[in-house]
Amino acid sequence: MAEEDDTKIRILQSLRGKICEAKNLGPSSGPNRLRDLCTFCTISLDQEEVYRTKVYEKSVSPFYGEDFYFEIPRPFQCLSFYVYAKSMFQIRDLPVGKVAIRKEDLYKYCGKENWFHLQPVDPNSEVQGKVHLEMKLNELITENGSVCQQLVVQIIACQGLPLISGQNCDPYATVTLVGPARSDQKKTKVKKKTSDPQFEETFHFEVTRSSSYKGRSHFQVEEEDIEKLEIKVELWNNGNLAQDVFLGETRVSVKILRNDHVHKAWYLLQPKGNGTKSKPDDLGSLRLKVTYTEDNVLPTACYTPLRNLMLRSPDVKPISASAAHVLGDICRESLGYEALLPVVRLLLHHNRLLPFLTSVAGLELENTQEANTIFRGNSLATRCIDDMMKIVGRSYLTVTLKPALNEIFESNKTCEIDPVKLKEGDNVEVNKENLQGYVQKVFASITQSSSSCPPLMCDVFRSLRQLASKRFPADPHVQYSAVSSFIFLRFFAVAVLSPHTFQLISHHPDPEISRTLTLISKTIQSLGSWGSLSKNKLSSFKETYMYDFFKLFQEDECIEKVKKFLDEISSNVSKESSGVEDSFVLKEGEVHKRAQGRKRIGKKNFKKRWLRVTNQELSYHKQKGKEALCIIPVKNVLGVEKLEESAFNRKNMFQVIHSEKPLYVQAGNCVETNSWIEVLSQVSRCNPGRLSTFHPSAYVSGFWLCCKEPNENAPGCKPCTATVLANIQLDIDCDRETERIFSFFSSNRSRLQKMEDACAGMSVYLGQQEECSAFTIQDPKETFRTIKELGEVLDDLQAHHDLKGALNDEPGTIENPIVGKTA
Repeated sequence: MAEEDDTKIRILQSLRGKICEAKNLGPSSGPNRLRDLCTFCTISLDQEEVYRTKVYEKSVSPFYGEDFYFEIPRPFQCLSFYVYAKSMFQIRDLPVGKVAIRKEDLYKYCGKENWFHLQPVDPNSEVQGKVHLEMKLNELITENGSVCQQLVVQIIACQGLPLISGQNCDPYATVTLVGPARSDQKKTKVKKKTSDPQFEETFHFEVTRSSSYKGRSHFQVEEEDIEKLEIKVELWNNGNLAQDVFLGETRVSVKILRNDHVHKAWYLLQPKGNGTKSKPDDLGSLRLKVTYTEDNVLPTACYTPLRNLMLRSPDVKPISASAAHVLGDICRESLGYEALLPVVRLLLHHNRLLPFLTSVAGLELENTQEANTIFRGNSLATRCIDDMMKIVGRSYLTVTLKPALNEIFESNKTCEIDPVKLKEGDNVEVNKENLQGYVQKVFASITQSSSSCPPLMCDVFRSLRQLASKRFPADPHVQYSAVSSFIFLRFFAVAVLSPHTFQLISHHPDPEISRTLTLISKTIQSLGSWGSLSKNKLSSFKETYMYDFFKLFQEDECIEKVKKFLDEISSNVSKESSGVEDSFVLKEGEVHKRAQGRKRIGKKNFKKRWLRVTNQELSYHKQKGKEALCIIPVKNVLGVEKLEESAFNRKNMFQVIHSEKPLYVQAGNCVETNSWIEVLSQVSRCNPGRLSTFHPSAYVSGFWLCCKEPNENAPGCKPCTATVLANIQLDIDCDRETERIFSFFSSNRSRLQKMEDACAGMSVYLGQQEECSAFTIQDPKETFRTIKELGEVLDDLQAHHDLKGALNDEPGTIENPIVGKTA
């Protein structure tokens, strides 16, 4: 088993982007313009909804502004964005239109905002899945000696058929030989409750010939016959008493057998009639930003040379000659400093991040001439520290800001203090008082949070403080501005301004609350950016109304609170802690839960429940806000694993194994399933007694369905998923991060060559040349040595990719299906 896993290529997919806005929604004419209806958007992988925005107010051109990110845990064919109108009087929401992008076309839109025309939502075009076919031609001699041909079509299996009303479908297939004067149809048996039916049914069709039999050994079909005949395979869901539902079709021309007597391949299912439609009405447009990433991750051993080279970066002198710094340099023009995120994660996992951040921060300070501009720009050092704070500080933000933000969202008091933006009836003094109350609550939450600040952040801040004092020894306040420029300006102020991007709230705030958060963020930023801890910061406000409001905070008490907080998170003094960790919600949402059979009477059926995970307990409730029906302490969780679909004929199932009977849960979609498993696995990762094996199916009718073991307490029959986690509650896939580093180097190989040439030129001419200005080259010889080593490592890794790709690229397999019709 281990040997097989060591040679396997993992294909890991993720999707990041933004649903920006829509315009001119609804038909271009007639009474159906959507002026009086609220709208929302959804994202679907094939036909499985994986994301939904909140409902937005009545407008034909709504602004959504919702960011999304999720890992894609399964293969898919099409990514779709739907716009729905919220119906007040009908059971179902009204589909306005959709944007459908095939997986192979996603690269065209990577990282850029684009307007897409909405297309009509047609049930016959909503297809997914693939069908496995085998076709061959047999020659037959009839009783009277004449020759005929027989076309043999085998429907082997299907994969990835859609759910119908949230449940597995009851699929069957029809096979039709279509020609100018014939349409012979045959049908498979119905397979119950499965999205991956195994049919294994064979059908025979007689094909006539216009010419006489010429030879058995060189049997061929006439060209005119080939051109006119095709096999059409349609998949349907058996509706029993209701109407059958079309699931997709594929058409294969018989001419494919001209040079190949046996043809066997997977075909992606297509819309009915191949999706040909008349020109639709103008339904409006949707502006989207979509970035799809697919990492083909090789076995661990392939990445060892590149990973080791990156991990040596903190020790390289000067730091600008290190592999990590070189990557940031060559990607700066095309990607900004986006390429540094996998570097930060890799160094973080191996406890090598602190020395690297210290070195790059020291390099930046060497080039900083004035103390009041310290760490204000967007540089390699500031981007790396930003990424570190976002990774390790998520729980810190949740504990510190979420209670205050929840109060702001729930009370939603008017806080507008700009006279130009005041609405009729607004009282600016009341609004100012509301805003002051919110700011004081957020400010107090931050300045009293030092005991919750992650140790790594404290270590980095302590290092920044020491570097700043050494660089500007005459300025006693620069040690504070070095820390406040990150913790206030780049961490707390940004999280207050955009809480949805830090998962502090589920959706983008509405315009009024968003304005309130903007005013709070501005004030917090100014309160915390008192680098000199002086009182002359009022000049930083361009707006008179902010100048007047900020004077309310011109007190020595505020200055001392900021100073004390900065001291606590950046000094060597141990922080006081109550020893009791505050409880905070990690994830909550609606699921279907199977009854655990705790009562002697009652069916073990599935019911809707509100599932809630905090850092201390897992609970489920009848509805959100209701009293918990069951509470499972996190310390009692022994494992969290996926459940086989066959256990209850339901998809997206997972199980929480604890000291009592397993808790079986069905999530809303595949992305949600992964998210629940990830959160629960992380929060319980250090529990004593975690299981090493588990049962991937259920105990039903006196035995385990997976291994047929009759003993309910028997040890599991499958190894548990490994959870190799860093010491800061993070799950970092080092092979995947190294693969991303490789891809960034590969896509910027020409820039790497230019940097190598620049180093060679500097070594020869012993001075800074014009072509070197785009790079940071302090030591040409050391940098040249690093680049040469990088080139060798990258070439070797590319060779591994080419070899593995050649071994795995088999057209017609499940992994590489033939797309659409074969011409």
